[in-house]
Amino acid sequence: MEKVLSYEDGIAAVYGGAILGGGGGGLLEEGIKLVEEIFAAGAPQLIDIKELNNEDLVACVAMVGAPSAANQYISNEQLCWSYRNMNTYTNNRLKGIITNENGAITTINGWLQSILLDVPVVDSPCNGRAHPTGIMGSLNLHELKDYKSVQFYAGGKNDFAIQGFVEGDLQNTAKTARNASILAGGMVGVTRNPVTIGYLKEHGAPNAITEAIQLGYCFLNGQTIEEKLENIIRQLNGVHIVSGLVTDYLLTNESGFDVGKLTVEDFHLTFWNEYMTLSKEGNIQSKFPDLIMTFDVNKMIPVPSASIKEGMHVAVIQADQRNLKLSTTMKNKALLQEIDEVIGTVL
Repeated sequence: MEKVLSYEDGIAAVYGGAILGGGGGGLLEEGIKLVEEIFAAGAPQLIDIKELNNEDLVACVAMVGAPSAANQYISNEQLCWSYRNMNTYTNNRLKGIITNENGAITTINGWLQSILLDVPVVDSPCNGRAHPTGIMGSLNLHELKDYKSVQFYAGGKNDFAIQGFVEGDLQNTAKTARNASILAGGMVGVTRNPVTIGYLKEHGAPNAITEAIQLGYCFLNGQTIEEKLENIIRQLNGVHIVSGLVTDYLLTNESGFDVGKLTVEDFHLTFWNEYMTLSKEGNIQSKFPDLIMTFDVNKMIPVPSASIKEGMHVAVIQADQRNLKLSTTMKNKALLQEIDEVIGTVL
């Protein structure tokens, strides 16, 4: 049975998603703005994956691009266009929407479509935390023999407006959507890769949307930054690493990704949209898909990698991957190997 989500659930989802974004997953202020838009249109439906049959089909909706891009834009029509065309492609077999990951924006991906298209959001994102590449949120489909990825994408406005369809190798279609996001000014809305509920149960992150909402409520219930951090650390079984001023902040944009590094006291963080490594004195103490996250101490909010400023007073927390709801892709060594290649450019 579907649960009708409330405005308060939406705000909690944004905050919890921002924390589980681990430095990526979209901007907090944009997520809050989107919640206002969503609940002005109605109330989305969230359905437990157990309520659906293993043979039922769902498709993933995602925002693909760089969170720091200045010209990013996606309209409601563009979001619905990609889903409607995917449903037509599957001969109208889609039973719901899933999001690709948890993040300030990505946790609530599909909520607006749920209202506008009257379809439920299935509580099983492809991954329970944010990740940089599309293939990391593609449920290891690339390892299925003869699998063909299907993606519909749309985004941008005026001269940047673009929409399209791509089918083929999953790596190539993911790269095509990423390149489209650059042409669109920084971001496209994508509906991609229909899967059965049975496959999603095995490779996705069941109940991770509910987890994000609960985590958000824990954070919001704290009255001080100390209480807020204590609440989420307890929920995640994590640790408070350090608090201090940001130094040596570097942010570059490489092929549509935010890549960079920063230092807090004697701890060093690198990011590839999401935080990839936490190190001290040259020794890596935590690495993606462990959750590493920063918080603006003065504003008492989670702050992603792209919003960090030199001299900002931040707190850094960490939670082991074993305490997160993660996709099977987060154990795929071939996918994780690319991290070293990317962050090597900023080390």
